[in-house]
Amino acid sequence: MAPRLDFTSEAFFRDPPKAIAALRAQGPVVAARFPLVGDVWITTTHDATAEVLKDGTIFTLRKEDGNVAGLRWWMPGLVRTIANNMLTMDEPDHTRLRSIVDEAFRRRAIVAMEPRIRAIADGLADALFRKGSPADLVQSYARILPLSVISELLGLPQADRPRFIAWANSMSSLTNVVSFFRLLFAFRKMRSYLEKQLQIARERGGEGLIAELVQVEREGGEITPDEMVSMVFLLLAAGSETTTHLISGSAYELLRNPHLRDWLEEDWSRTGLAVEEFLRFVSPVQFSKPRYVRRDVELAGVRLKKGDRVMVMLAAANMDPAVREQPEQLDLARKPNRHISFGTGIHFCLGHQLARIEGACALQALFTRWPRLGLAVDPSQVHWRKRPGIRAIAKLPVIAVERQPVDFRAATRSRSQPNTERPSRSGEAARSPSM
Repeated sequence: MAPRLDFTSEAFFRDPPKAIAALRAQGPVVAARFPLVGDVWITTTHDATAEVLKDGTIFTLRKEDGNVAGLRWWMPGLVRTIANNMLTMDEPDHTRLRSIVDEAFRRRAIVAMEPRIRAIADGLADALFRKGSPADLVQSYARILPLSVISELLGLPQADRPRFIAWANSMSSLTNVVSFFRLLFAFRKMRSYLEKQLQIARERGGEGLIAELVQVEREGGEITPDEMVSMVFLLLAAGSETTTHLISGSAYELLRNPHLRDWLEEDWSRTGLAVEEFLRFVSPVQFSKPRYVRRDVELAGVRLKKGDRVMVMLAAANMDPAVREQPEQLDLARKPNRHISFGTGIHFCLGHQLARIEGACALQALFTRWPRLGLAVDPSQVHWRKRPGIRAIAKLPVIAVERQPVDFRAATRSRSQPNTERPSRSGEAARSPSM
């Protein structure tokens, strides 16, 4: 029997490679108990993960009765309404909803937003220590940047952003059944707010993705009022929460590995490569939504029965040694980089392009403005939220400190490494995140 692994423990989040290796040693698909979900099968390899994500006929997000596979009987109707979005849809409903938001996105060029995203990041970097030092990089920077960007993209009023931050903080506190019920008040407030914004867009038009969605709706897009609310809820939440933890997790790795930061600062054109590796190594989204097994099937040699539930572990797929060398190492120059952080198949992340731009702009703006930024605490004092499925640093206290710049080329030459351009961990730098 596989050992019971606590997917919300500090040990798991502090050193995912170690925990994942122990889990994978039990097999490519293992039985586990996941918080709020219950008993599930967990994939631990890249191939098993990809098979589940791509096969929407056997592994479905809905049961035969149409209920979402991840919802429990005790969850109230409000949660079911919010969960009724394209992330929990199988075909043909997924394509119906995805085509509507795809059309709205096509009308707003994401790549063209990069200068605006960089301007927002520059402004937030300038204001990092405005309220004093140390500053919490999560709340003062990593959370506000993606929320500001998605709010502008949706066309939501800037004055309302404090309430988005409060809602985002509430969602980050989701750890168990008790905290789940505490969230219901925030969900009701958020749903009421979004219904109001959609009604304003229907009556007055406006700028932003909400207005574009309303226009697509008018032009014959097949979507119910509840599905529209769920769609905007998904865009606001998914468009900010996971990117928050990508930014904070990436910054944390650079702050505790100065030689990696120096390598990146030598040439900011390397940022795209670095972000891909952070997506793989940090893996802010650790798991997919639960899927329902439609018939008896063998997955990676493991027999699953009809009615079982399976969750793919994206973080484990990203750490699979069968598809990449030394996956436990953070190598910013890794190429090619076959990570699966945005999923695969029909549910490949809609916002992948936006997340990549935000991650790159966030890191460059932060370390350009504060080249001597440092952790205000020892890395052992940095903790993660006990939130299942998301790797989220709770607080990241930082200060502007004096430090001697590291000559990475000289350092690597002194260790007689053949390739001085690769900023992978080696020697002391090769230790796992728990060290």
